[in-house]
Amino acid sequence: MDYIKLSNTDILVSKVCLGTMTFGDQNTEAEAHEQLDYALSQGINFIDTAEMYPVPPKADTFTRTETIIGTWLKNQVRDKIVLASKVAGRNRNLHWIRGGDDTLNRTNIRKAIEGSLQRLQTDYLDIYYLHWPERNVPIFGQYQFDPAQERDAQGHEKHWEPIRTQLETLAELIKEGKIRHIALSNEQPWGVMEFLRIAKEHGLPRIVGIQNCYNLMNRGFEFGMSEILYRENLALMAYSPLAFGHLTGKYIENPNAIGRVTQFLGYAQRYTKPNVTPASATYAALAREYGLTPAQLALSFVYHRWFVTSTVIGATSMTQLKENIDACKTRLSPDIMKAIEAIHLVMMNPAP
Repeated sequence: MDYIKLSNTDILVSKVCLGTMTFGDQNTEAEAHEQLDYALSQGINFIDTAEMYPVPPKADTFTRTETIIGTWLKNQVRDKIVLASKVAGRNRNLHWIRGGDDTLNRTNIRKAIEGSLQRLQTDYLDIYYLHWPERNVPIFGQYQFDPAQERDAQGHEKHWEPIRTQLETLAELIKEGKIRHIALSNEQPWGVMEFLRIAKEHGLPRIVGIQNCYNLMNRGFEFGMSEILYRENLALMAYSPLAFGHLTGKYIENPNAIGRVTQFLGYAQRYTKPNVTPASATYAALAREYGLTPAQLALSFVYHRWFVTSTVIGATSMTQLKENIDACKTRLSPDIMKAIEAIHLVMMNPAP
């Protein structure tokens, strides 16, 4: 396993990060612990979770993932593991989280971190993400900014918790030793630059990176955001490298194959767009032309991009987990990369 320094910190993270959003729904506690043990044995030191997991979020399962990780983590050497979690925010109708009061204000961020630490059975988190922006932005399959969402149904301007206030709360938690570093998730270029600017101007903690979707069918990160990472020395933790399983090719062979797409109908609108299936079939054919599985092609592409610090993978079986980790050893030839770019120019970002 390869390791890379996380932005301007002293933390080395594995190039593969174990995502856990299936724990507590698609995976039992025993299965989750088996995955965690295996990942650790393969050199993965980076574990990613969130207070709202498992996904899709539901009132009767949320927080279950952190609890499952906690029963495993208490038997581990804590400082050998880089643990990340996230605070849920507004605009997702998760009324069961903190009674529906989901503004990223001081009270809610504090409630969230205290809950996460208790469930995870640890005193601190290495990275704490704001799971998605407090303000109005297109996320999770939305792809156009809508100014109309700045006002409520009565035409009144909505209140967005200021970025400075969010950073001030996170600064308190860092000072108290509950968090080592902070990061953003599902963020846009304007937000990243504002967090950096405000932190610099007011002497507040600087974000170390961002966790956004990135895969062969969603390469929007390459427009603008990759330059920010380069110039500001930020890390990208890329999630959904297999596009909800579409880039494994299994739904091409069998549209009713067991997976998140068929088990959670109507979820993840990002992957319901018209060119997803044709793109999946085209990339799968390219992989086989070069003697690779579709998953190997898709994962290797993300694993080895210059701006990807760590790739968040998830699995519902040990077979999938082993295949996903092993794919890190696969290197795509210049010819395959040229072929990928040719496809990309014809089917650019079918799953934004």
